[in-house]
Amino acid sequence: MELLKEYVEKISPLGPHTWEQFARLFICKRLKKNDYFIREGEVAHEIGFLTTGVIRAFHRNAEGTEYNKHFFVPHSFTGGYSSLVTQRPNLIHHQALTDCELYVAPYSRITELFDSHQDLERFARKQAEQYFVYKEKREIDIVLLNADMRYLQFQQEYPGLQQLIPQYHIASYLGITPTQLSRIRRKFSQS
Repeated sequence: MELLKEYVEKISPLGPHTWEQFARLFICKRLKKNDYFIREGEVAHEIGFLTTGVIRAFHRNAEGTEYNKHFFVPHSFTGGYSSLVTQRPNLIHHQALTDCELYVAPYSRITELFDSHQDLERFARKQAEQYFVYKEKREIDIVLLNADMRYLQFQQEYPGLQQLIPQYHIASYLGITPTQLSRIRRKFSQS
């Protein structure tokens, strides 16, 4: 829980009473490699704070092609956020790419605390704002940056991740083929 507390404190500190109420909602959960935290079509009820491992968020089209949208790495929240907020079926899968450990809490129980704990509501708002800014930047980058620049940005954003997961997942995230990724990696390893 100390990792979660450090993460929260960096974004927006909580008072001791709020932290106590917030922290007691979480339980430890483990996912094995390839397990799902949530699947497309399910209604999300839990939010998780990832302490170890890697989770990918992806969409699978009708033909079975998968498109990686995001990687969750340690010290980040994961969950079907749109589904949590709307209580409609989730639109993307969240799957463990490695064995993972998370602290998981019922989202409805967290939101119940907002009225009486404004510092928690402030944290949640700031977290949502950060995610919105990240998502907007990612959408712009995928359109405006060439594949080389997207790869360099990936390396900065996720240092060491390419040693932990298959290259085809990275290629999907970058919007390129595995062959293109191999060429780009070879080019940068030679320079």
